Amino acid sequence: MVGFRANLHRLLAPLALFAAAVARAPAQQPGATTVPGLGTLTFPTSTLVSAAQEAFIHGVLLLHLFHYDESADAFRQAERLDSTFALAYWGEALTYTHPVWNEQDSAAARVALAKLGPTPAARAAKAATARERAYLDAVEVLYGEGPKARRDTLYSLAMAKLVTMFPGDDEARLFYALSLLGLNQGVRDIPTYLRAAAIAESVLARNPAHPGAAHYWIHGMDDPEHAAQALPAARALGAIAPDAAHAQHMTSHIYVALGLWDDVVRANERAKHGRPWSCGHVNLFLDYAYVEQGRIAEARGLLSGCRDQAPKMAAMMHPGPRDIDPDDYSFITMWSRFLLDTEDWTGDVARWSIEPGDLPAPRLSYWFTRGFGAARQGNVAAARAALADFERARQQIATDIAKDGAEATPEEREFLTRAEVLRLELVGLIVAGAGERGAGLDTLRRAAVVEDQMAYAFGPPFVNEPSRELLGEELLRAGKAAEARRAYEAALKRTPGRASVLLGLGRAARALGDRAGARRAYGELAAIWHGADADLPGLAEARAAR
Repeated sequence: MVGFRANLHRLLAPLALFAAAVARAPAQQPGATTVPGLGTLTFPTSTLVSAAQEAFIHGVLLLHLFHYDESADAFRQAERLDSTFALAYWGEALTYTHPVWNEQDSAAARVALAKLGPTPAARAAKAATARERAYLDAVEVLYGEGPKARRDTLYSLAMAKLVTMFPGDDEARLFYALSLLGLNQGVRDIPTYLRAAAIAESVLARNPAHPGAAHYWIHGMDDPEHAAQALPAARALGAIAPDAAHAQHMTSHIYVALGLWDDVVRANERAKHGRPWSCGHVNLFLDYAYVEQGRIAEARGLLSGCRDQAPKMAAMMHPGPRDIDPDDYSFITMWSRFLLDTEDWTGDVARWSIEPGDLPAPRLSYWFTRGFGAARQGNVAAARAALADFERARQQIATDIAKDGAEATPEEREFLTRAEVLRLELVGLIVAGAGERGAGLDTLRRAAVVEDQMAYAFGPPFVNEPSRELLGEELLRAGKAAEARRAYEAALKRTPGRASVLLGLGRAARALGDRAGARRAYGELAAIWHGADADLPGLAEARAAR
């Protein structure tokens, strides 16, 4: 795996040129409409009001870019301009389903549809063509009766039928691809995701300026094993939709999966441009990439800004009854990532007085981080106390998931699995710190086996401290360099280009007398840290060993 980064960069130049050309190319389909800054698509409708059609196209482009609130506004404008425009109500209703994020507001969607007519039959009667009626029928299924997972499946089948009925309709193909991404309720299913990516890629070949095609191709290959194949989509999307913050950020999903930290930073700085918030999804990626680059002072500055804004950010959020992992605690996530990745357990960030709040998910990350830091400093008593608080948060999550009687969703089961990995990591460190190193290592090996069973989750590591990486660190401490190197190699497959893994891999190779292997690992690390803070721990070591 070491050397992958160098080989990848040799591929990037032609890919970037290809993607830029693709983004500049005109749409190939007649009747295409371009909205500058958002992209181009073809979606003929029956409305005779040209302004309503323009608003509708604007709404569809924003829908493909996941700018849901702005998209709903555009569709409502189309409704006002032409109250008989059936597809405008279809579009507004569809803004209330966010398949990739496993979010759905059925009640709001039904209210939107009710503006067209009181019943599905009444609404269908207002569709002017068979094609428009098929779109309406599909969204009626999505917001019909039954549990979400069943409705999502039936909707996907309806979109597959629509594609069969109208094989030249690329919008139908893309909304079908998006429905595939939502089938597994928030947990990545690689074969299904690859199907969606293939559909999106085929549409981008016909319309190289379609933001949805590039966007869904990225989502379908948003994992380290496949991300290199989606580099053309990432390069294209950034050029197709410069006015869409989510599009700019979304390219960084591919870059994170490949460990291309300079690109991650550029993408998220563009997405953040002019926006005052220091918390949130974009800033989580940006802060993580700053740390990976060794730009610790900048990462700390962004984290400090989020700390100041977090209370206001939390007040704006309204997690649902089954929302176990709301974005309003991105500060806790950023704080945890910063400490775990910098390992600065004696600095001021580690000494910050933080109130993790009442929600169990942020308390889970908070107490794991406190316990991890205590264990690293040899304070076994404090680590055990933090583990007890961690366990209370973990049990509350399990109780909250079960209390309404509904079966746990795939996303909730994955979250509980993550909690078990974190628990095993804390226990392993505590046991080792109490003098039972062999038992501690066995517990960390169990944690790694459990995490290996989890689906890949995009972005910064979902498990706060990746278990194979932690196992490698502890094996090195125990003088087991050969096993440590195997652990680090496995970790690098899941988190390519991660600085702490490369540093550990270099140290393991050096301990084994493998000077060539150490030079490769340290060389990649020094390249990542080309703009690092001068006093970054490990920087001199990496440069000296190249």
